[in-house]
Amino acid sequence: MLASLLGQKTRMITADDALPGRATPMPVPAAHFVNGRPMAPPYPEGLAWVDFGLGCFWGAERRFWQTPGVWVTAAGYAGGFTPNPDYREVCSGRTGHTEVVRVVFDPAEIDFAGLLKVFWESHDPTQGMRQGGDVGTQYRSAIYTYGETQQAEAEASAAAYQQALRAAGRGEITTEIRPAGAFYFAEDYHQQYLAKNPGGYCGIGGCGVDYVAPAG
Repeated sequence: MLASLLGQKTRMITADDALPGRATPMPVPAAHFVNGRPMAPPYPEGLAWVDFGLGCFWGAERRFWQTPGVWVTAAGYAGGFTPNPDYREVCSGRTGHTEVVRVVFDPAEIDFAGLLKVFWESHDPTQGMRQGGDVGTQYRSAIYTYGETQQAEAEASAAAYQQALRAAGRGEITTEIRPAGAFYFAEDYHQQYLAKNPGGYCGIGGCGVDYVAPAG
């Protein structure tokens, strides 16, 4: 029974099987709870962004808002089929989304390679449809890129980190790396959750292997 349930939670659905969703977007808080900046676009000129999935977005978002050069963060859902899903629907495994953090950053202060280092070292990207004790398609590792340069750099970073993981006796990377589709903001109570609830659950933890960006 347990094996069957876990199998359902870790099986990716097709678009035909996805929940219908809705046309109405999730309301977005006017300001980030930690730094007071607007979470929704348009973002100031000169900034860039990427959507990272590395397990439960509560701890993942905190990891990035604490990173120098990151302008604002937001918890959301990406990589799936259902328009404007809610948390209950995402957790059902019937939307195809994974929990992500939108990271808006200033390239003059931190480059994409710096964010990739935080990403790879903050979780175990070899676990498939889970992260630690969190099991399901919504916890899969993912990088959803904006532009060809980000896509190429993300792919190169995965190849470099795979070499480091093999040298450490670890498994194969299962991270989904592809151009970003729709990003949907999560509910207000998920945004900056660990700032609002300092003792709350954080499942973020790396696998103890350093990431070194590829040369060039």
